[in-house]
Amino acid sequence: MSHYIYLAVNFFAVIICFIFSFHPKIKFNRHFKAFLSASIVVAVFFIAWDIWFTAHGVWWFNDRYLIGIRILGLPIEELLFFICIPFSCVFTYYCLDLFFRLDWNKNAEKFLVVFSIITCIILAIIFRDKIYSLVTFITTAATLLTLFFILKVRWIGKASFIYFILMPGFFAVNGILTGTGLDTPIVNYNPKDFMGFRMLTIPVEDAVYGYEMILWNLFFFQKFKRNEQN
Repeated sequence: MSHYIYLAVNFFAVIICFIFSFHPKIKFNRHFKAFLSASIVVAVFFIAWDIWFTAHGVWWFNDRYLIGIRILGLPIEELLFFICIPFSCVFTYYCLDLFFRLDWNKNAEKFLVVFSIITCIILAIIFRDKIYSLVTFITTAATLLTLFFILKVRWIGKASFIYFILMPGFFAVNGILTGTGLDTPIVNYNPKDFMGFRMLTIPVEDAVYGYEMILWNLFFFQKFKRNEQN
């Protein structure tokens, strides 16, 4: 049964949100096409990143917890991760945005974005010899710069708050993947390639990586959703 653990993590991360997406007061199912389009666009970049890091030993996967199917060197479970996790996050954002007013004051949002960009750049410089840290912090800084100052999106504050609300789920999913409750981790990291700071068993970089991925999923989801309505 241990071979199904990563698959089970994906399943339980998405199943409740998937069921409630058909709720008559939510009707997120009307936007499945927009979500799938967005997640595929974003996944292309993150899967390429994943393939390169896996091939170069930055991280690797424990076959003990996998069903054994690999595509381009990645377990099928890892590919499903880029659909299941964004689905739950985008669905949560959609619901909270539907029922609550969570918009930020523009100055507060700008402060958050600028502070985050500066912090990411500083960390990238300090840990420039750690490839996971360097790539994660540089691309996240570039993401925030692009979304806020070039593409002029005005929901980063709201998205950041919702990502914070999702932290218990993040700790549950990434905790299991990085070894919480298991004899050995499902995903292993080369110590020379990341800062070494962990939240329980989870590298700090994972939280930043996930944040960046969700921001791009939200951007493309909203873009494709608007196209459906036109």
